[in-house]
Amino acid sequence: MKKVAVIMGSDSDWPVVQSACVWLDAFDIPYEAHIFSAHRTPEEAAKFAKEARKNGFGVLICAAGMAAHLAGAFAANTTLPVIGIPMKGGALDGIDALLSTVQMPSGVPVATVALNGAKNAAILAAEILSVADESLAARLNEDRANMRRQVARKEADLQASLR
Repeated sequence: MKKVAVIMGSDSDWPVVQSACVWLDAFDIPYEAHIFSAHRTPEEAAKFAKEARKNGFGVLICAAGMAAHLAGAFAANTTLPVIGIPMKGGALDGIDALLSTVQMPSGVPVATVALNGAKNAAILAAEILSVADESLAARLNEDRANMRRQVARKEADLQASLR
């Protein structure tokens, strides 16, 4: 199975980004986590992105706040799928990061999840990898079935409490 790279712009992003790693573990997806900066370590970030495919990666997840150019910098240097996690914080509480991540120029896409949406980034990475992995697709289907069962239980509890 291909690996997922989980990249963050700063170690201060780790408390949120760690959730993506928890979900990748839950789906038995191998990953590496790294800190790169689009502005402070641009050569290292570009080198990692350019070599990601040959190094066994299938999807890159990039989390960054404020200027949030990390996902775009990676997308500019690879044709692998890149998922951006805009991080909350800063003067605009993450709205600037959201817009920077989602508004990529034509031809250089970045899939973007919600502010601090690390769980959805991991699940989207799993869905992308599941295109070529039936066992992973089955695990994703079971996770969805579990969510349906949880909602059904909550609905039943609610209805019971209203009687």
